Amino acid sequence: MVAETTLTVDDLIAPLFVSETLSAPREIPSLPGVMQHTQDSLRAEVQRLGELGVPAVILFGLPAQKDATGSEAANPDGVVQVALQNLRSDVGDDMVLMADLCVDEYTDHGHCGIVTPDGQVDNDATLELYSDIAVAQAEAGADICAPSGMMDGQVLAIRDALDSENHEHVAIMAYAAKYASSFYGPFRDAVDVTIADGGDRKGYQQDYRNAREAIDEISFDLSEGADMVMVKPALAYLDIVAAARAITNVPVAAYHVSGEYSMVKAAAANGWIDGEAAMFEILTSIKRAGADLILTYFADEVAEILAR
Repeated sequence: MVAETTLTVDDLIAPLFVSETLSAPREIPSLPGVMQHTQDSLRAEVQRLGELGVPAVILFGLPAQKDATGSEAANPDGVVQVALQNLRSDVGDDMVLMADLCVDEYTDHGHCGIVTPDGQVDNDATLELYSDIAVAQAEAGADICAPSGMMDGQVLAIRDALDSENHEHVAIMAYAAKYASSFYGPFRDAVDVTIADGGDRKGYQQDYRNAREAIDEISFDLSEGADMVMVKPALAYLDIVAAARAITNVPVAAYHVSGEYSMVKAAAANGWIDGEAAMFEILTSIKRAGADLILTYFADEVAEILAR
């Protein structure tokens, strides 16, 4: 009766992986209970999540082919665009369909953009590619595009591209404060991404020691027209979630990332913690910090428990 914060199914967004090459769904070893889906198994999973009351999903693609520019990400017949078309046909307007907008899954070098001969990410060339991807996703049925590459100017470029193609209604959820984190390992297994030559993304993602920088990044994305902003990761950055909530009235999302999920699963499997209790405590802390929306691999598990 006196609880100040209550986690509900309406707070959840389920990240889902869809592959262009699998003939049957496959569990990701480092993400227990999470699958790489075929188009058919994805449709069944989204139907199940909808029946549990989960209001939204976000899609990540595993293409059959990768290249230096991640061109398959913008292909109208690419893996995520096909999935969006299928799901829109299945669910109509009953579920929000979101698409991650980045190219690390689609590039042969694993970076989030086009790389110059000297190994640097070309910010401006990447913005052109992101614009093409956004239009492809919108035309396939996405309600929300979620640019995650942390390129300078990405929100404005995407907004202009969407508006110019009469997709003003498609919203942008910006990965506004995305850190170069050590908690992404299982996700990279899920999307089969390895950064070439032992590289990293510290040149365009944020330093985990910096907080004020995150406020600048969030403010910048808001000024360019972001409809929602996201902090990623969530659990190790609750101060950033709270700071984001304090400076804006747009919805604030937080991504409870793969490593944060897998640590709970591993500890619970060893009997060291009560996994269900830890799951609810962690996700409630994220909401308590100020997140309106939580992207989490626990979405189906939480929804099933809340539906009992």
